[in-house]
Amino acid sequence: MAENEPTPQARPAYAVPDSGGGSGNYSNSAITTVGSGEPLPNSRDEQILAAKISRAMLSGPRHITRDATVADMDEQGNRVVLRQGTNDWVCFPGDENEIGNVPMCADPNGLQWMNDLKAGKPAPTNTAPGIIYMLCGATQHSNTDPFDRTSPAIPIGPHWMIIWPYDAARDGLPNTVRDAGAWVMFDGTPYAYLHICGTPWDGNEYVRGQVPIWTMRYGNPNEPAPK
Repeated sequence: MAENEPTPQARPAYAVPDSGGGSGNYSNSAITTVGSGEPLPNSRDEQILAAKISRAMLSGPRHITRDATVADMDEQGNRVVLRQGTNDWVCFPGDENEIGNVPMCADPNGLQWMNDLKAGKPAPTNTAPGIIYMLCGATQHSNTDPFDRTSPAIPIGPHWMIIWPYDAARDGLPNTVRDAGAWVMFDGTPYAYLHICGTPWDGNEYVRGQVPIWTMRYGNPNEPAPK
C-alpha cells in the first residue's frame, strides 16, 4: 500500500465475505472497501493485514476461502502466512500495482504449478490437475508466453483455471483472450491450461419442471449494450 493511498475501509481479519466470489473489479477500492458491519482495526498495520485477508478471501468461493490459509510473499519471495487455515487451499491477496500479482486461491496441485512457473522451471511438476480461482479478475503480460515479464498488461475478468496440459487444436478450443467462455492459456507450451471466464455459478440453476428458453443475440460494437 502506497504512503499516499487512502486507508482502505477493509473488513477486519475475522470477517467473512458475504458473496460467493469476487467482485470482478481488480482494485483495492472495489475489493477491500466492502463493509461487514464490524469495527475497523485501529492500527495501520492491522488495517493493511485486514485488507490483504479480505482481498485473498474474495478471490475464490466462500466455502473454500473461509477455511483457507491466507499467505503473502515477502521481498525475498518467501511465503509468509497471514492467517492459518484448516483446509488444503492457499489464498493470496496479490498487489494491484504489480502486473500478474493478483488475488488468487489455489489447491495443492495448482499451487505446485504456480511455484514451478515462478521458479522458471521448463515444465510444471504437478502430477494431477489443479484448480486456481481468480474471481476478482487479473492482469498479466502475455497469453502465449508464461515467462513474459515485460509486455503491457492484459486485463482479464473474473475466471478460474483447470491446471492441466490442454491443447487448443486437439481439444477443439480457442486460444485467444475472451470475455466469456473458455480458452487455452499459454497454448503450445508445457504450462498450457484451461482458462474459464466467470464463476462456476454463472447462469440460472435448473429446477425440475422448468422449460428451456434459448436465446442468441448479436450486437453492433458502436451501439450501447441493451439493458
